[in-house]
Amino acid sequence: MSFLFNSFSGWKQYCLDHNISLYEAVIEYEIAQRGKEEQAIWDGLLAAYQVMRDAVETGLREEMTSRSGMINNGAKKVYKHPVAVLSPEFQKLISRALAAKEVNSCMGRVVAAPTAGASGILPGTLYTLQEIHRLSDRSILEGLLIGAGIALIIEEKASLAGAVGGCQAETGSAAAMAAGAMVHCLGGTVDQIFNAVAITIQCMLGLVCDPVAGLVEVPCVVRNASAAAIANSSAQIALADVSAVIPVDECVDAMGEIGASMESKYKETAMGGLAATLTGQDISKRVLIQDIEMLPDEDLPE
Repeated sequence: MSFLFNSFSGWKQYCLDHNISLYEAVIEYEIAQRGKEEQAIWDGLLAAYQVMRDAVETGLREEMTSRSGMINNGAKKVYKHPVAVLSPEFQKLISRALAAKEVNSCMGRVVAAPTAGASGILPGTLYTLQEIHRLSDRSILEGLLIGAGIALIIEEKASLAGAVGGCQAETGSAAAMAAGAMVHCLGGTVDQIFNAVAITIQCMLGLVCDPVAGLVEVPCVVRNASAAAIANSSAQIALADVSAVIPVDECVDAMGEIGASMESKYKETAMGGLAATLTGQDISKRVLIQDIEMLPDEDLPE
Protein backbone atom coordinates (compact mmCIF):
# COMPACT_ATOMS: atom_id res chain seq x y z
CA MET A 1 0.00 0.00 0.00
CA SER A 2 1.28 3.47 -0.85
CA PHE A 3 0.10 7.04 -1.16
CA LEU A 4 -1.44 7.68 -4.59
CA PHE A 5 -0.40 11.33 -4.94
CA ASN A 6 -3.76 12.98 -5.43
CA SER A 7 -3.11 16.06 -3.25
CA PHE A 8 -0.33 17.86 -1.44
CA SER A 9 -2.29 17.92 1.81
CA GLY A 10 -2.74 14.16 1.55
CA TRP A 11 0.97 13.66 0.85
CA LYS A 12 1.89 15.61 3.97
CA GLN A 13 -0.62 13.78 6.14
CA TYR A 14 0.45 10.37 4.82
CA CYS A 15 4.05 11.12 5.73
CA LEU A 16 3.05 12.31 9.20
CA ASP A 17 0.90 9.21 9.77
CA HIS A 18 3.68 6.85 8.68
CA ASN A 19 6.60 8.85 10.10
CA ILE A 20 8.43 9.03 6.78
CA SER A 21 9.82 11.83 4.64
CA LEU A 22 8.27 13.16 1.45
CA TYR A 23 10.79 11.43 -0.78
CA GLU A 24 10.33 8.10 1.03
CA ALA A 25 6.64 8.21 0.10
CA VAL A 26 7.65 8.50 -3.55
CA ILE A 27 9.93 5.48 -3.19
CA GLU A 28 7.05 3.52 -1.64
CA TYR A 29 4.88 4.52 -4.61
CA GLU A 30 7.47 3.35 -7.13
CA ILE A 31 7.84 0.03 -5.34
CA ALA A 32 4.11 -0.59 -4.86
CA GLN A 33 2.72 0.80 -8.13
CA ARG A 34 5.55 0.05 -10.55
CA GLY A 35 7.09 -3.03 -8.98
CA LYS A 36 10.59 -1.58 -8.68
CA GLU A 37 13.32 -2.50 -6.22
CA GLU A 38 14.54 0.39 -4.08
CA GLN A 39 18.15 0.14 -5.23
CA ALA A 40 16.99 0.14 -8.84
CA ILE A 41 15.12 3.39 -8.13
CA TRP A 42 18.25 5.07 -6.78
CA ASP A 43 20.35 3.72 -9.65
CA GLY A 44 17.82 4.98 -12.19
CA LEU A 45 17.75 8.41 -10.58
CA LEU A 46 21.52 8.66 -10.64
CA ALA A 47 21.58 7.65 -14.30
CA ALA A 48 18.92 10.26 -15.09
CA TYR A 49 20.80 12.96 -13.21
CA GLN A 50 23.98 12.10 -15.08
CA VAL A 51 22.11 12.54 -18.37
CA MET A 52 20.95 15.94 -17.10
CA ARG A 53 24.53 16.94 -16.28
CA ASP A 54 25.74 15.63 -19.62
CA ALA A 55 23.08 17.67 -21.43
CA VAL A 56 24.25 20.83 -19.67
CA GLU A 57 27.88 20.16 -20.53
CA THR A 58 27.08 19.15 -24.11
CA GLY A 59 25.09 22.30 -24.69
CA LEU A 60 27.95 24.45 -23.44
CA ARG A 61 30.64 22.57 -25.36
CA GLU A 62 29.31 21.37 -28.71
CA GLU A 63 27.73 23.03 -31.73
CA MET A 64 24.06 23.75 -30.97
CA THR A 65 22.40 24.95 -34.14
CA SER A 66 18.96 23.59 -34.98
CA ARG A 67 17.92 22.77 -38.53
CA SER A 68 15.48 25.68 -38.48
CA GLY A 69 18.25 28.07 -37.52
CA MET A 70 16.24 29.49 -34.64
CA ILE A 71 18.62 27.89 -32.12
CA ASN A 72 22.19 29.04 -32.60
CA ASN A 73 24.49 28.43 -29.62
CA GLY A 74 22.65 30.81 -27.32
CA ALA A 75 23.73 29.01 -24.16
CA LYS A 76 27.42 29.39 -24.92
CA LYS A 77 26.93 33.09 -25.72
CA VAL A 78 25.27 33.67 -22.36
CA TYR A 79 27.81 31.56 -20.47
CA LYS A 80 30.78 33.43 -21.95
CA HIS A 81 29.34 36.94 -21.89
CA PRO A 82 31.61 39.28 -19.90
CA VAL A 83 28.78 41.17 -18.18
CA ALA A 84 26.68 39.39 -15.53
CA VAL A 85 23.33 41.01 -14.75
CA LEU A 86 23.18 39.71 -11.18
CA SER A 87 26.08 37.39 -10.41
CA PRO A 88 28.28 34.81 -12.13
CA GLU A 89 26.20 32.11 -10.42
CA PHE A 90 22.98 33.48 -11.90
CA GLN A 91 24.63 33.69 -15.30
CA LYS A 92 25.62 30.02 -15.00
CA LEU A 93 22.09 29.07 -13.97
CA ILE A 94 20.55 30.73 -17.02
CA SER A 95 23.12 29.40 -19.47
CA ARG A 96 22.84 25.86 -18.11
CA ALA A 97 19.06 25.82 -18.43
CA LEU A 98 19.45 27.10 -21.98
CA ALA A 99 22.15 24.53 -22.73
CA ALA A 100 20.15 21.46 -21.71
CA LYS A 101 17.09 22.66 -23.60
CA GLU A 102 19.15 23.48 -26.70
CA VAL A 103 20.40 19.89 -26.65
CA ASN A 104 16.77 18.79 -26.83
CA SER A 105 16.00 21.20 -29.68
CA CYS A 106 19.04 19.89 -31.57
CA MET A 107 17.90 16.27 -31.14
CA GLY A 108 20.32 15.37 -28.37
CA ARG A 109 19.79 13.22 -25.28
CA VAL A 110 17.83 14.73 -22.40
CA VAL A 111 15.60 13.73 -19.52
CA ALA A 112 11.96 14.70 -20.05
CA ALA A 113 11.27 16.10 -16.60
CA PRO A 114 8.37 16.28 -16.81
CA THR A 115 8.46 16.89 -20.60
CA ALA A 116 11.14 17.33 -23.25
CA GLY A 117 9.90 20.88 -23.78
CA ALA A 118 10.83 21.69 -20.18
CA SER A 119 14.00 19.59 -20.08
CA GLY A 120 16.39 22.43 -19.25
CA ILE A 121 14.85 23.54 -15.97
CA LEU A 122 15.75 20.76 -13.53
CA PRO A 123 19.26 20.30 -14.99
CA GLY A 124 20.00 24.02 -14.88
CA THR A 125 18.75 24.54 -11.35
CA LEU A 126 20.05 21.37 -9.68
CA TYR A 127 23.45 21.40 -11.41
CA THR A 128 24.00 24.97 -10.22
CA LEU A 129 22.60 24.37 -6.73
CA GLN A 130 24.87 21.37 -6.24
CA GLU A 131 27.90 23.37 -7.35
CA ILE A 132 27.18 26.39 -5.14
CA HIS A 133 26.33 24.44 -1.99
CA ARG A 134 28.60 21.45 -2.63
CA LEU A 135 25.71 19.05 -2.20
CA SER A 136 26.07 15.29 -2.49
CA ASP A 137 24.51 13.37 -5.35
CA ARG A 138 22.29 11.67 -2.77
CA SER A 139 20.81 15.03 -1.75
CA ILE A 140 20.07 15.89 -5.38
CA LEU A 141 18.49 12.49 -5.98
CA GLU A 142 16.20 13.02 -2.99
CA GLY A 143 15.27 16.34 -4.57
CA LEU A 144 14.44 14.59 -7.82
CA LEU A 145 12.11 12.26 -5.91
CA ILE A 146 10.41 15.30 -4.38
CA GLY A 147 10.06 16.70 -7.89
CA ALA A 148 8.53 13.44 -9.09
CA GLY A 149 5.92 13.55 -6.33
CA ILE A 150 5.07 17.14 -7.23
CA ALA A 151 4.66 16.15 -10.88
CA LEU A 152 2.41 13.21 -10.01
CA ILE A 153 0.01 15.49 -8.16
CA ILE A 154 0.00 18.19 -10.84
CA GLU A 155 -0.66 15.52 -13.46
CA GLU A 156 -3.58 14.21 -11.40
CA LYS A 157 -5.13 17.59 -10.58
CA ALA A 158 -4.25 19.60 -13.71
CA SER A 159 -1.84 18.55 -16.49
CA LEU A 160 1.81 18.38 -17.46
CA ALA A 161 1.15 18.68 -21.20
CA GLY A 162 1.27 21.87 -23.22
CA ALA A 163 -1.40 20.46 -25.53
CA VAL A 164 -3.75 20.26 -22.55
CA GLY A 165 -2.82 23.15 -20.27
CA GLY A 166 -0.49 25.46 -22.17
CA CYS A 167 3.12 26.18 -21.27
CA GLN A 168 2.11 26.72 -17.64
CA ALA A 169 1.64 22.94 -17.59
CA GLU A 170 5.11 22.23 -18.99
CA THR A 171 7.62 24.85 -17.89
CA GLY A 172 5.38 25.83 -14.96
CA SER A 173 5.30 22.28 -13.63
CA ALA A 174 9.03 21.78 -14.18
CA ALA A 175 9.79 25.02 -12.33
CA ALA A 176 7.53 23.92 -9.47
CA MET A 177 9.33 20.58 -9.34
CA ALA A 178 12.69 22.37 -9.28
CA ALA A 179 11.65 24.84 -6.58
CA GLY A 180 10.40 22.10 -4.29
CA ALA A 181 13.50 19.99 -4.92
CA MET A 182 15.81 22.90 -4.12
CA VAL A 183 14.06 23.72 -0.86
CA HIS A 184 14.35 20.07 0.20
CA CYS A 185 18.04 19.97 -0.73
CA LEU A 186 18.66 23.04 1.43
CA GLY A 187 16.94 21.56 4.46
CA GLY A 188 13.53 23.15 4.12
CA THR A 189 10.43 21.89 5.88
CA VAL A 190 7.48 20.21 4.20
CA ASP A 191 5.49 23.43 4.40
CA GLN A 192 8.36 25.38 2.85
CA ILE A 193 8.67 22.86 0.03
CA PHE A 194 4.97 23.08 -0.76
CA ASN A 195 5.04 26.86 -0.40
CA ALA A 196 7.79 27.00 -3.04
CA VAL A 197 5.60 24.97 -5.38
CA ALA A 198 2.62 27.26 -4.76
CA ILE A 199 4.63 30.45 -5.34
CA THR A 200 6.11 29.06 -8.55
CA ILE A 201 2.71 28.11 -9.93
CA GLN A 202 1.31 31.53 -9.03
CA CYS A 203 4.11 33.14 -11.05
CA MET A 204 3.48 31.02 -14.13
CA LEU A 205 -0.31 30.74 -14.32
CA GLY A 206 -1.76 31.38 -17.75
CA LEU A 207 1.42 30.92 -19.79
CA VAL A 208 0.42 29.80 -23.28
CA CYS A 209 2.11 27.21 -25.47
CA ASP A 210 2.79 28.90 -28.84
CA PRO A 211 5.77 27.20 -30.52
CA VAL A 212 6.87 28.99 -33.68
CA ALA A 213 6.57 26.71 -36.72
CA GLY A 214 5.36 23.99 -34.36
CA LEU A 215 8.94 23.38 -33.21
CA VAL A 216 9.90 23.20 -29.55
CA GLU A 217 12.49 25.93 -30.00
CA VAL A 218 11.04 29.47 -29.84
CA PRO A 219 10.01 30.60 -27.28
CA CYS A 220 10.51 27.27 -25.52
CA VAL A 221 14.27 27.48 -24.98
CA VAL A 222 14.30 30.92 -23.36
CA ARG A 223 11.26 30.02 -21.28
CA ASN A 224 13.31 27.23 -19.74
CA ALA A 225 15.82 29.83 -18.60
CA SER A 226 13.19 32.20 -17.21
CA ALA A 227 11.39 29.31 -15.49
CA ALA A 228 14.67 28.27 -13.86
CA ALA A 229 15.03 31.81 -12.54
CA ILE A 230 11.47 31.77 -11.18
CA ALA A 231 12.12 28.41 -9.51
CA ASN A 232 15.13 29.88 -7.73
CA SER A 233 13.30 33.00 -6.60
CA SER A 234 10.37 30.91 -5.36
CA ALA A 235 12.71 28.63 -3.41
CA GLN A 236 14.41 31.64 -1.83
CA ILE A 237 11.07 33.19 -0.86
CA ALA A 238 9.75 29.94 0.58
CA LEU A 239 12.89 29.25 2.60
CA ALA A 240 12.39 32.62 4.27
CA ASP A 241 8.90 31.49 5.35
CA VAL A 242 7.07 34.02 3.19
CA SER A 243 3.60 32.59 2.67
CA ALA A 244 2.07 31.94 -0.73
CA VAL A 245 -1.29 32.67 1.00
CA ILE A 246 -3.19 30.43 -1.46
CA PRO A 247 -2.55 26.77 -0.52
CA VAL A 248 -0.63 24.70 -3.04
CA ASP A 249 -3.55 22.37 -3.83
CA GLU A 250 -5.71 25.36 -4.69
CA CYS A 251 -2.94 26.78 -6.88
CA VAL A 252 -2.83 23.52 -8.84
CA ASP A 253 -6.62 23.56 -9.13
CA ALA A 254 -6.35 27.07 -10.56
CA MET A 255 -3.79 25.84 -13.07
CA GLY A 256 -6.18 23.11 -14.16
CA GLU A 257 -9.09 25.54 -14.47
CA ILE A 258 -7.06 28.00 -16.53
CA GLY A 259 -5.76 25.24 -18.78
CA ALA A 260 -9.26 23.93 -19.40
CA SER A 261 -10.59 27.36 -20.33
CA MET A 262 -7.61 28.32 -22.52
CA GLU A 263 -8.40 28.51 -26.24
CA SER A 264 -7.00 25.60 -28.24
CA LYS A 265 -4.87 27.90 -30.40
CA TYR A 266 -2.78 28.60 -27.28
CA LYS A 267 -2.16 24.93 -26.52
CA GLU A 268 0.69 23.65 -28.72
CA THR A 269 -1.14 24.11 -32.02
CA ALA A 270 1.18 26.83 -33.39
CA MET A 271 -1.93 28.80 -34.31
CA GLY A 272 -1.77 31.59 -31.74
CA GLY A 273 0.57 33.82 -29.80
CA LEU A 274 4.12 34.13 -31.12
CA ALA A 275 3.50 31.42 -33.69
CA ALA A 276 0.80 33.58 -35.30
CA THR A 277 2.94 36.71 -35.66
CA LEU A 278 4.12 37.80 -39.11
CA THR A 279 7.67 36.67 -38.36
CA GLY A 280 6.42 33.44 -36.83
CA GLN A 281 4.40 32.69 -39.95
CA ASP A 282 7.35 33.50 -42.23
CA ILE A 283 9.54 31.10 -40.26
CA SER A 284 6.85 28.43 -40.46
CA LYS A 285 6.69 28.73 -44.25
CA ARG A 286 10.47 28.55 -44.55
CA VAL A 287 10.63 25.45 -42.34
CA LEU A 288 7.87 23.82 -44.38
CA ILE A 289 9.76 24.49 -47.61
CA GLN A 290 12.91 23.00 -46.08
CA ASP A 291 10.98 19.90 -45.07
CA ILE A 292 9.57 19.48 -48.59
CA GLU A 293 13.01 19.94 -50.18
CA MET A 294 14.41 17.18 -47.96
CA LEU A 295 11.79 14.65 -49.06
CA PRO A 296 12.84 11.94 -51.56
CA ASP A 297 11.41 12.51 -55.06
CA GLU A 298 8.94 9.64 -54.68
CA ASP A 299 7.43 11.31 -51.60
CA LEU A 300 6.88 14.69 -53.23
CA PRO A 301 3.27 15.64 -54.02
CA GLU A 302 2.39 15.54 -57.73
